[in-house]
Amino acid sequence: MIAASLVEFVLLLRLVLGRAAFRRRMVAVAAVSFTVVVAGMLFGKYGLLLGLPWWIYYPLPALATILLPPLVFRMAWKGTAAYLVLAALSAPLIHAVFSFFLGWHEYMPFLRVPSLWEITAP
Repeated sequence: MIAASLVEFVLLLRLVLGRAAFRRRMVAVAAVSFTVVVAGMLFGKYGLLLGLPWWIYYPLPALATILLPPLVFRMAWKGTAAYLVLAALSAPLIHAVFSFFLGWHEYMPFLRVPSLWEITAP
């Protein structure tokens, strides 16, 4: 799930930043992508396993997702708005795909998506 989320996030940044800015800022793209996706998902997963309160392990990665790219890439208002809309849509989309096809409901447990096996089971 981390790998799929990382690919999706990099493509989202490519779409929002444009080809030239994306290529020019590849090191920043890699650093922000790793921080937001990999570190954020690991923090959320291990925060839950270590018994941290949900208001720590869930909102901190979400805040990094919301704030870090617009600040690091100094996005204009339109770019920030596009990024925020796409970022808000991408998390439920990844959750729905993994929940439906693989039965993994951990990413957004409050958003119940039945798996293909649950639907087709007799």
